Amino acid sequence: MPNPQRIAALCLCAFHPARDDGHTIVIGYWGTHVANDALYALSYDVLGDFEPITLAVRIPHLIVSKNATPAKNLRELIEWLRANPDKASAGTSGVGSIEHVGGILFQNVTGTRFNFVPYRGAAPAAQDLVAGHIDLMLLNLTPSLPHVRAGSIKAFAVAANTRSAAAPEIPTVDQSGLPGFYVTAWLGLWAPKGTPKDVIAKLNSAVVSALADPAVRTRLSDLGMEIFPRDQQTPEALAAFQKAEIEKWWPIIKAAGIKAE
Repeated sequence: MPNPQRIAALCLCAFHPARDDGHTIVIGYWGTHVANDALYALSYDVLGDFEPITLAVRIPHLIVSKNATPAKNLRELIEWLRANPDKASAGTSGVGSIEHVGGILFQNVTGTRFNFVPYRGAAPAAQDLVAGHIDLMLLNLTPSLPHVRAGSIKAFAVAANTRSAAAPEIPTVDQSGLPGFYVTAWLGLWAPKGTPKDVIAKLNSAVVSALADPAVRTRLSDLGMEIFPRDQQTPEALAAFQKAEIEKWWPIIKAAGIKAE
């Protein structure tokens, strides 16, 4: 099964020559519009070949482990990992995925070492975590929360600066002894380069209106998704956010020598 980020890269190659009339837009995420340019030799520029429309939603990741892990909180988890270098295993949804690169950042900031186990997606990795075949994982809130609520895995912290409305009982990394360790999946919308500004404005207005709808907000919240604040729903905010994500994650990917499979 091909890597989903590779599939997305191929789809965006097909999108690249699309007409700039506002009738073609793409929903992108961390993989397509940040990591892929550091992992693949692309035929497009993730910054220069798209016109940002808006940020839509974000899904924070949880630091989770199998139930048999002796740690009771994040500080104890880090201490356990430090005491057992190269013995623990962390699942990822593939080489170069956000779970993988986020896990490398975790190792860098905590001084820990553990082995990465790549899966063909987050779901099979989560299944093996529940079964106890791997020890820990950075797993976004949507697939992880049902397992946490069922008592099948442990959740130590939300990798964000605020608690999730969907799981307010789980502390943030800042509150758990690992300040600033933020790993968040997110979705944004782009149009082809050259799309007129008035068309971008109309598309932005339509998305902003949809995200303000109470039924939409409720449904997204039920899925563990957080809508970006209104002041971050502008094309300029998406451009700045994407640039900041690239500046954060590209050096980690390149320093680790990660090459997508």
